[in-house]
Amino acid sequence: MPGEHAAQGPLIARIDAASRLPQDPADGASLHPLLADWRKSEARAGLVDVIEHEPVRTLIAGVVAGSPYLKSEIVRNPDRLEAILRDSPEQRFATLTQTLATRLAEISEITEAMTALRIYKAEVALMTALADLGGVWGVMQVTRVLSEAADAALRGAVRFLFRQAAAKGDWLPEDPEEPEQGSGYIVLAVGKYGAFELNYSSDIDLIVFYERALARLKPGLEAPTFFVRLTRDLVRLIDERTAAGYVFRTDLRLRPDAGATQIALSTDAAAQYYESFGQNWERAALIKARACAGDIEAGEAFLAELAPFIWRRNLDYAAIADIHAMKRQIHAFRGFGAGIGVAGHNIKLGPGGIREIEFFVQTQQLIAGGRQRNLRTRRTLDTLATLVALAWIEKPVADEIIGAYLYLREIEHRLQMVADEQTHVVPDDPVRLEAFARFAGYESTAAFSEALRAVLMPVQGHYARLFESAPELTAAGANLVFAGETDDPDTVAALARMGYARPSDVLAVVRGWHHGRYGAVRTARARELLTEVQPLLVQAFAETADPDRAITTFDRFLAALPAGVQLFSLLKANPPLMRLLADMMGTAPRLARILSRRRRLLDAVIDPRTFRALPTATELDEAIAAELKDAIDPQDVLDRARVIGSEQAFLIGVKVLSGAINAGEAGTAYAVLAERLIAAMVDDVEREMERVHGRIPGGGAVVVAMGKLGGRELSASSDLDLIVVYDFDPAANQSDGEKPLAPSQYYARYTQRLIAHLSAPTAEGTLYEVDMRLRPSGQKGPVAAQLSTFREYQATEAWTWEHLALTRARVITGPPELRSAVEAAIRDTLVRPRDRAVIAKDVQDMRARIAADKGTDRIWDLKQVRGGLVDLEFIAQHLQLMHAAAHPEVLDQNTLGAYRKLAEAGVLSGVDAERLTQATRLLHNLTQILRLCLEETFDPATAPSGLKALLARAGDAPDFSTLEAELAETLAGVATRFPELVT
Repeated sequence: MPGEHAAQGPLIARIDAASRLPQDPADGASLHPLLADWRKSEARAGLVDVIEHEPVRTLIAGVVAGSPYLKSEIVRNPDRLEAILRDSPEQRFATLTQTLATRLAEISEITEAMTALRIYKAEVALMTALADLGGVWGVMQVTRVLSEAADAALRGAVRFLFRQAAAKGDWLPEDPEEPEQGSGYIVLAVGKYGAFELNYSSDIDLIVFYERALARLKPGLEAPTFFVRLTRDLVRLIDERTAAGYVFRTDLRLRPDAGATQIALSTDAAAQYYESFGQNWERAALIKARACAGDIEAGEAFLAELAPFIWRRNLDYAAIADIHAMKRQIHAFRGFGAGIGVAGHNIKLGPGGIREIEFFVQTQQLIAGGRQRNLRTRRTLDTLATLVALAWIEKPVADEIIGAYLYLREIEHRLQMVADEQTHVVPDDPVRLEAFARFAGYESTAAFSEALRAVLMPVQGHYARLFESAPELTAAGANLVFAGETDDPDTVAALARMGYARPSDVLAVVRGWHHGRYGAVRTARARELLTEVQPLLVQAFAETADPDRAITTFDRFLAALPAGVQLFSLLKANPPLMRLLADMMGTAPRLARILSRRRRLLDAVIDPRTFRALPTATELDEAIAAELKDAIDPQDVLDRARVIGSEQAFLIGVKVLSGAINAGEAGTAYAVLAERLIAAMVDDVEREMERVHGRIPGGGAVVVAMGKLGGRELSASSDLDLIVVYDFDPAANQSDGEKPLAPSQYYARYTQRLIAHLSAPTAEGTLYEVDMRLRPSGQKGPVAAQLSTFREYQATEAWTWEHLALTRARVITGPPELRSAVEAAIRDTLVRPRDRAVIAKDVQDMRARIAADKGTDRIWDLKQVRGGLVDLEFIAQHLQLMHAAAHPEVLDQNTLGAYRKLAEAGVLSGVDAERLTQATRLLHNLTQILRLCLEETFDPATAPSGLKALLARAGDAPDFSTLEAELAETLAGVATRFPELVT
């Protein structure tokens, strides 16, 4: 019998006039139209007679006035109302349940079964509501009846479906009358339903499993196919709305990894999931789980198998931080106190609500249930009694919590009875709040508010004391729930307020982290740390210009990490790192990808020295040497060089991103880093060449940096333009090693090895892409040039464009004497007198060919667009070639330096120098940001808003639109001056 009570007298005789019966604000007049209508029919005389007596009249008038849903059920079938009032509710429930089972055994069509189930639920719902509102049943007896009704509906539906399957020949039952027995088909009730604590309009939370070994299927029919289809039909039978209504809203999202698994899962797969990836919220849900339909024996056996996951043997205080983090994501418990309101309060999730009571109980079960088996109880009140018996809590505390729980469940039922909605929110509209207060049995809103607050505040206090030493984890006070598989409406609203455009997508991403699909979150420790930091992470992403893109990029970053404990530990210990990480995810996906491949960069980022002065060449040499000294073989040298190189480049990028350095400083920093890495690779190549081939007597080689590296204008993704020049004693004809080589062969191999050291892909990637096309004779010539050949080629064969390129040549490695000789050869070439007309025509022709081949009108192609970097560099190089003979002091590999020196020498007007300098600086600043942040082409239409804001900052503009206008104006100005200056 429901509530474990024997059948008693009729409902009308047991209405408790002393209880809080619902009140009709119209003082009974709300019932008059119905009574007037019923009095017209002799068949309704008995009903009218019953209702005319008190306290029945008060009860029904209050119901009709306060609940549109219950009023509609009364009007739909008045005879049913009379039968309910005259009958014992316990006996009537038993009769209804037996009638349902009998009816389902007689029918074969699914539509008939759906109708029978809905008629059953509707009558149980009305009967239960009247027994509840009339004080006939206590609130826990009501929840018991509702849960038993769900059991009856599910068991009848499962049996009906198995009978259908047997009739089709798909299922081969042992017992045709009870075909589900021994089937291995398990329907678990979890959460409130598992504890027989369903609320009035509750969803039922189910998890469906099946045991393959027990499936009695016809040959050729696969178990997954059969059981998934059967479960889909079960949901249709119970959940689908028809003209007769619905039975119960059904939720299957508490199953393992609901976003990636079928609605019915094999027990083997489920056991493996819980063992490897099970989360603490799933442990909490399974505390109350029981087999409610299908093969009950198999279900209880499977729960016994899961017991080690649910009930850990050690006192599990570590898991409590995770459980409490779930609750703090639901609501911060501090700071509410006297601020608890009534209008709009969520009596389930809000402070002092039902969820805090449940967490108060479940937390202590999770702590000690592994060792103290008597704590393995399903019902909340039973567990509270056990906690008192074990002296875990004091009896006065338990009594206060029990009283609050019963009261809040009663109010919860009344909220849901109004419109048959699964709501827990007290109306915030004053008129609706007053109407609800009367339906809940109070004389006024004030009386109801006083009673509710008197319950909520003590509960909040008890829960807060349970975790009084726990750190705050909520995100800026936001109401965030990430546990479970459902989108909490309050969380969706909170994320929207924080700035997320697609809150549901954000929830799906965060929930996905906890399913252990990524290596970074595969361990329980990683997921526990993630639970602690994720509210702060979500807040940090919300503070970027494009929160949705930031969290999506972080998700990809997380997917690429092989492990996450280090990351989450660092974030927990260094909150400022979260903001830097968020900025990186929101504006610099390229940096994020590098970070995912180089985990130790996280340690470097949090080093305070990272944001101090840039390292000097000497400091870089020391860092590179320290990294390479422990290399175990030549391949390890290359790997280690790539590690230190990418780390140092990344740190320069972080400085740019944070605004610690500007583009000019970054260009120099990238160039110095490249030079020191080249120097280290040269040393290694020389040692290897000497070991195998010996040395060339009097020989040596220098590396000449060209292009961006020569001008110290390198960006995050620049190639290296290099030339290798060598020389040796004229008397030497080969090296002196075991495998001697002729000088030309020796230095060709030397250069090839250097290129491989810099650009060959290894497990750690590449160091730099290397371009040697600026060497004498380009790709047709040898990879290394002898000094005499270099001099002669520059004097007699080089084209104008090669001399333009030579203005940026800078010797960066090699023996001092040879360095001086090569530098002199370069200088001698550049200071030769030139034919102005010839040079101007050559430069103009080159620019026209480049425009025809790579020209564009896109202003964000900063290099090739008219007025862009190509024009700015050609102007500087042309003017240096034209005037170096008379003014050798104008020579400077750096574009900005060249403009300054050209102005100082009087060959470029101060106005032109200033405009060209500003244009170059602007384009360098923007180029640095784009190369740092993106690997693909920049498109303003699809670019992250955070990146556009960063570009505006780099361009010293108030916003991106202003920046674009200024950029277009700058480009137009340079394009106009180009033909005037290159003449």
